[in-house]
Amino acid sequence: MPYLNGKRGKQTQGFTLVEMVTVILILGIIVVGVSSFVIFGTRIFVESSAVDQVLSQSRFGVERMTRDIRSALPNSTRLITAVDGSYQCIEFVPIAASTSYVSAPIAPAPASNAVSAIATNQTIAAGQWAMIYPLTATEIYNPTGSIAKRFLIANVATIADQVNITLAASVRFTEDSPLKRLFLVAQPISYCVEKQPNGTSNLKRYANYGYRTAQPSPSIMANGVIMAQNIINNLQVEPAIVLTPSSLITNAIVHVEPRFSVNGESFKYQHQVQVINVP
Repeated sequence: MPYLNGKRGKQTQGFTLVEMVTVILILGIIVVGVSSFVIFGTRIFVESSAVDQVLSQSRFGVERMTRDIRSALPNSTRLITAVDGSYQCIEFVPIAASTSYVSAPIAPAPASNAVSAIATNQTIAAGQWAMIYPLTATEIYNPTGSIAKRFLIANVATIADQVNITLAASVRFTEDSPLKRLFLVAQPISYCVEKQPNGTSNLKRYANYGYRTAQPSPSIMANGVIMAQNIINNLQVEPAIVLTPSSLITNAIVHVEPRFSVNGESFKYQHQVQVINVP
């Protein structure tokens, strides 16, 4: 506002205190409004990113688990839940390849280390296990002797349309398969839902721990790979994995039902995976 300076006799320009306070208040209101909008937008972005991360991770873990279970050897699936609800594990033997055998040492025939089968485009290699007519988990996981259903492969040679398999020892398979099925399998795999100190659980995948008669706990299988986190199932009341055993007329079914938590909300997967029961 213009005013007359008595000493100098000149007119100068300036702002009154009221005008300055008014401008400061207006600017303050604008800053508060803009900052609130920025904070709100940032919060939405952070929360949506957290939800997306948990969704992606959970989807990957459940999908990987589902794919592995689909390739399980018939009758190899078994489930264990800790009495205190600290963990739950499903174990199965993955099929590396399958074909039909032409000849094999089946009891009561003499022991031999030679098995011949029809060639397949799947990989059959030394270090795998040859399996014929697996009917129970006990037969699959028990240690092998001179007569059993699972034997280690020492060498493989393919000639034309036939695969010649040399076993690590002269042995006899317990039973002949009605369909002449020969399964080539690797070491067992386990998926475990394990309780953490913060109250949530992790889904871990374990491999390369060998065959064991009794289903192993996570502490025995050593280090596992985390596939998913933030699982909140109470394993004693709401198990994350349910196994419906096979019967003479139905396949085994694995129910995968983990519940995940993020930002105070929860969502639950419900998957059913059939394990074909044709040994």
